[in-house]
Amino acid sequence: MRKPNIAILGATGVVGREITKIVNELGVEFNEIKFLSSARSAGSTIEFQDKIYPVEEAKPESFDGINIVLASAGASTSKLFAPEIVKRGGVLVDNSSAFRMEDDVPLVIAGVNDEDLRRHKGIVANPNCSTSQLMLVLKPLIDKNPMKRLIVSTYQAVSGAGLAAINELTENTKARLAGESFENKCFKKPIAFNVIPQIDVFTENGYTKEEMKVVNETKKILHLPSSLPISCTAARVPVYNGHSEAVDIEFKNEITPDEVREILKNSFGVQVIDNPDNFEYPTTYDASGINPVFVGRIRKNLAFEHGISLWCVADNLRIGAALNTVRICKKIVEMQLFSCI
Repeated sequence: MRKPNIAILGATGVVGREITKIVNELGVEFNEIKFLSSARSAGSTIEFQDKIYPVEEAKPESFDGINIVLASAGASTSKLFAPEIVKRGGVLVDNSSAFRMEDDVPLVIAGVNDEDLRRHKGIVANPNCSTSQLMLVLKPLIDKNPMKRLIVSTYQAVSGAGLAAINELTENTKARLAGESFENKCFKKPIAFNVIPQIDVFTENGYTKEEMKVVNETKKILHLPSSLPISCTAARVPVYNGHSEAVDIEFKNEITPDEVREILKNSFGVQVIDNPDNFEYPTTYDASGINPVFVGRIRKNLAFEHGISLWCVADNLRIGAALNTVRICKKIVEMQLFSCI
């Protein structure tokens, strides 16, 4: 099997460092690897597989001879370098929002819609973090019983907004405990001891862009009709890492909580923790630093006919970003969907 040359773009960021770690954890096979960043971080070093690699400033010529680029450097950077990567015959696996809803760009969750990778034209998009964990839960269920309606409420950790947001939670908490004033910069409201019902900007329909990402990306990944009713409310919570979601699903046919548990227990990337009598249900503590999407609180929904309610939790830096990016890379290699430059 051919092995690619790989570049990690945005290598010094929070997600970029996680991508590097997971490339090693998952045993991705490659010939060569390079680490790229902005000019500000260029010149630093990264230790990887017992070697010290220099971090290079990303330039168009950086992608000469590169087969697969794993990018987590923001939408503007991805848009800047995508044409250069594709022109040189590489495949961009992009973690930003730049290309997710483009018709000719597959939006992929590894293990959910792998076959969509076959139609890539040099760019593969990684979904939004809150969408990503949800897909691994929904796909096996709707394969057994079609979905009629979906309502999702997300409780999202500050790490989803980057390192500055993580630091803001720390400093805001210290100031609050000390009774000192604090000027929040990353969030529209103080994040310490608070819940903020806004992630990203509001759109004309009153939903935020984050909420509409869940709606639109779910339909694209699962190939659902555009008319299928989906609603989402996304909130930022004072948790460092790990997104939680309350999910209400209406199915076409009758389904029991026990049937849902059995389906999910045998599904890729999912682990069920569901014994409320013994206070066993997933929390962000359970998910932090590891790969599964944890599911619990599985019960009959009292508002929907054929409805199920459940709670799912995942490490947003992994399944919501870095882990799926690397899993996509592995699939591209396994399916030999890259060019030999």
